[in-house]
Amino acid sequence: MTFEPEELRQSRTDLADTLKTLRKRAGITQTRLAQRCNISQTKISNIEGSKLTPSLVDVELILRALEAPPDLVSQVAALARTANTEWQDVWSQRRTGLEKKQNELAGFERSSMEFRYFLLSMVTGLLATPEYMRASLAHIPGDHSKAIAKKLERQSALYDTSKRFTFVLTEQAVRWPFLPALAMAMQIDRLASISLLPNIRLGVIPFDTHVPVGPLNTFTIYDRRIATVETQTGAMIFRDHRDVSAYLDEFTAYEGFALFGDKCRERLSEWANQFRS
Repeated sequence: MTFEPEELRQSRTDLADTLKTLRKRAGITQTRLAQRCNISQTKISNIEGSKLTPSLVDVELILRALEAPPDLVSQVAALARTANTEWQDVWSQRRTGLEKKQNELAGFERSSMEFRYFLLSMVTGLLATPEYMRASLAHIPGDHSKAIAKKLERQSALYDTSKRFTFVLTEQAVRWPFLPALAMAMQIDRLASISLLPNIRLGVIPFDTHVPVGPLNTFTIYDRRIATVETQTGAMIFRDHRDVSAYLDEFTAYEGFALFGDKCRERLSEWANQFRS
């Protein structure tokens, strides 16, 4: 399925209007519908007012309570899936300030307990040294000191032992020469150090590994409820359980090809030493 940014914005309004129309046609009040669905009247009101985007489960409960015909259930479910997808383009992020994006990511990290990162071509901010952070933002005009400070602040989540992190990095992500050689060695040393934390699994997929599937994007999964997928021009945020499940399956596949523990650290040490020499 493809999503147009304007379609994603409009779909939320369309979904709210559709559910409200269906309820009124059924001659049921918000209070009665809430009772049938075992959710609050306030939630029904917020859904119909487009203040809250309902999950696919919420939509299925509402449609069942309204006794909607199967063909209509299928149409509205497709609309709900689109409504649960968000597009964030890089130009909007730059206009509103890169630190705002960092605040949003920090919010995801506060509200989640299990994290899965597949890193195809770069090191993510949670794992980056300050030098790497600066280099990753160097192509964007302006002062990035606030964004870098937020990135560094977010790294405290790694030391919260109630949270679990799994990072899978390709060799390209680890070794892409974003920095001068010595600084790259230090960045790789940081990866090895972080891999020793008790709540973190960090694995690498070396180039000499046979991987019969081809990754297209870097992505992150928060618990089993949100998947964010990065592209060159922005990020997609998926909340539909089918989309999230698809990325969970993809992550599990790549995880199976990765080296973890001592084997991972041996390979990281080898790559860091190559930069030092």
